[in-house]
Amino acid sequence: MFKKKKSVIVMIFLCLFIVAYAQAKNGDGECTALIIGKLASADGSVMTSHTCDGNYDSRLFIIPGGKFKQGDTVKIYKDLLYSDNPNVKVTITGEIPQVESTYTYFQIAYPFMNEHQVMIGETTIGNRPEMMNPNGIFYIEQLEAIGLQRGKTAREVIKIMGELAEKYGYADGGECLTVVDKNEGWVFECIGSGPLWTKDSGKPGAVWAAVRVPDDKIFVSANRSRIGELDLSQPDWYMASPNVYSFAEEMGFWDGKSTFRFWEAYAPKDNPYNSRREWRVYSTFAPSKNFDPYARRYPFAVKPDKKVDIRDVMAIYRDHYEGTEFDLTKGIAAGPFGNPNRWATKSLKDSGGWERAISLFRCSYCFISQSRSWLPDPIGGVLWFGEDAPHATVYMPIYAGVTALPKSVTVQNRYQFSKDSAWWAFDFVENWANLSYSYIIKDIQEKQKKFEDEFFAMQGPIETAAVAMYNKDPQLAKSFLTNYSSDCINRVVNEWWNFASELIAKYNDGYLWYKTKGYPDEWLEAVQYGQSAKFDKYKDIWYPDEK
Repeated sequence: MFKKKKSVIVMIFLCLFIVAYAQAKNGDGECTALIIGKLASADGSVMTSHTCDGNYDSRLFIIPGGKFKQGDTVKIYKDLLYSDNPNVKVTITGEIPQVESTYTYFQIAYPFMNEHQVMIGETTIGNRPEMMNPNGIFYIEQLEAIGLQRGKTAREVIKIMGELAEKYGYADGGECLTVVDKNEGWVFECIGSGPLWTKDSGKPGAVWAAVRVPDDKIFVSANRSRIGELDLSQPDWYMASPNVYSFAEEMGFWDGKSTFRFWEAYAPKDNPYNSRREWRVYSTFAPSKNFDPYARRYPFAVKPDKKVDIRDVMAIYRDHYEGTEFDLTKGIAAGPFGNPNRWATKSLKDSGGWERAISLFRCSYCFISQSRSWLPDPIGGVLWFGEDAPHATVYMPIYAGVTALPKSVTVQNRYQFSKDSAWWAFDFVENWANLSYSYIIKDIQEKQKKFEDEFFAMQGPIETAAVAMYNKDPQLAKSFLTNYSSDCINRVVNEWWNFASELIAKYNDGYLWYKTKGYPDEWLEAVQYGQSAKFDKYKDIWYPDEK
């Protein structure tokens, strides 16, 4: 009888919370994150990356580390990642004790870098609905912020986030974080512990697991749980909450006898929306393995056929399956000018939908990071940051040691156009490209290449100079890198606004500088161009004039 009552209570809590959660979270978290191990990368750096796909706060701020006195506390927020949205109210969910000292970190919708070269990518993975915990105070972006403030290594950050989620409760949906430092990369997945949890229950307020990516391999997460079997007898490779097995058995997600897989127990999902992106990454970097694009599951991590350069990662993030059977620039849906963007539909929702590419038009910002053990932290950590969608942005270098950022990346309101905002510069060009994509994307790529060629050509000399300064005066090196990063961003943003004006004039009223672009013949045939105007369909009917 008690079990039946408990079940009813759980379902009531669950229904109420799922509705509230769906309304609060806007349901648009859908990102792609990678890890490139130091032996898998071309230069020996550990890399991670993230496309923040959805309507999120793309303003970037530097939050300096500091010293604190006993009794100080830290407020924990809900919806801080939407704080640029005037229609969303940011609320305080609780407070936790502050630590004696914190590190400088970079605040954005999903905080992504600290002064010790710890970098974090994110992707929403979902979970069984029974796992949602309305009594927790932590959402994933706040775990990231606290972890980056308090941890010097990926392992430390993961342990801090895990302990906080257990102690204070995790209220968010299932999330995957790719957490890397200058030596190694880890995959951290965190899920709530159900609607009946309370802080006084004595039980963990979250279920989580973390697995290290082998140094010679790459990893991708595309909105579904990727952690499978765990071997907690090997702490150098696996970490987890103390309830990782017991909670699954208690809830009936695992029988306690068969092979335990984290994703299978807590967040089972088989959908081409997720798996196709995994296939695209692995088939691109490890083509010799001949992965089937229709497979349900791919390996946790894969050794690439050749070492991966950061520009290879930039290229895969700008991908729309070009050259494959899933090429979004082909077919009637791409329109006459090969537009890979696909907008949502209000009907036919159960039809399978469009293919989901890695580069998505509804992206708030993106980054690819490098953490390098042979350089001082302020120089070794560099994050290549782009506002808006990867295919239409420029990746600009921001070093872990910078102390200030240009105003243009700190200003944002996506509900009000502003030429003060870097985001609007890139978003405008990306939207204008929809007019004649196959033409305009070539102009965009030319501009991207111009800047990124320069940045990579300058990277070696800039860092050599910065190291020489650092050895004499670390603050001088930080000032030098701050000026350099700011100059890169300012030049790109200014050029992008000029570029936008150029495109308005160049592609206007269906013309390319007053030369008719014309539709491709294959598209005209597909849409039955001219069929209604054929004279052989006319009938010998003459209507007299009306009197």
